[in-house]
Amino acid sequence: MASEFDLIARHFTRPAAPGQLGVGDDCALFGVPPGHEVATSTDLLVEGRHFFPDVDPQALGHKTLAVNLSDLAAMGAQPLGCLLGLALPRADESWLAAFARGFHALAGQARCPLIGGDTTRSSLLVLSVTVFGAVRPAQALRRDAARAGDEIWVSGELGAADVAYRLLDGQLPADAQRLAAVRRALEWPAPRLALGRALAGLAHAAIDISDGLLQDLGHILDLSQVGAELRYGALPVASGLAGLDPAACRRAVLGGGDAYELCFTAAPADHAQILQAAASSGTRVSCVGSITEQPGLTVLDDTGRPLPDLPRGFDHFA
Repeated sequence: MASEFDLIARHFTRPAAPGQLGVGDDCALFGVPPGHEVATSTDLLVEGRHFFPDVDPQALGHKTLAVNLSDLAAMGAQPLGCLLGLALPRADESWLAAFARGFHALAGQARCPLIGGDTTRSSLLVLSVTVFGAVRPAQALRRDAARAGDEIWVSGELGAADVAYRLLDGQLPADAQRLAAVRRALEWPAPRLALGRALAGLAHAAIDISDGLLQDLGHILDLSQVGAELRYGALPVASGLAGLDPAACRRAVLGGGDAYELCFTAAPADHAQILQAAASSGTRVSCVGSITEQPGLTVLDDTGRPLPDLPRGFDHFA
């Protein structure tokens, strides 16, 4: 049977980037470009809570890193490297090889090399990643920087990941065609790193949509001490939701997590520059509302009336 160190060497050790000391020492060493600060974030993924036990391990390797890179994107940061913690029920060589392929493929695309971590045995599969990035302090996209009058923007599409989860979990009636249309959004999220960097120093506040649009936008509003009006008809609904019950669609779009799109605010005078930044990053963006001086969050229907019974986002302890 392979030892812990054999598994690390075989599946998770890669040559370090120039100027870095990576896997194999007590600590990793890496530098930060002059004039930048370190941006860092940690996420945990727990079997049965964040992913299904039978998920494709290659997709899980991708997602384990993607959800952390999305946090760097929301700050406008450039990735520098990451740490991986693995708590494994058993050392399954084929599972680890597939997981590592998904993880390293995205790490290579994002230029975010694995530079350290740890492994242990556990009754549950638990995955933890810490990412490090670099951002100029004056350009960081913070949650507390929204201003009254700002336009509110959302990248990509919303709702697909939530519907995929509910189909797989049996909360929605079985629909193989719809599942095929939405499943990739849940299992292979695309962190918006290029968009985040293009918005750095241009947008005001930003957050990634991991727990639902309304809940995550609410964090911006609370920290910035402002309110917001959203136009439901302007929200970018995923095409895979076509024909879905309207209430289920509204819940997925407004309250569904695991989207890993960016919600951000910017001055109306910079509308054209936002569109140019999005185009340069190859990302679709939609202007969906505005920041108000009056606290509170309202979602307006097509007639301009507030929608009642707005959904709540994801809560780990609910």
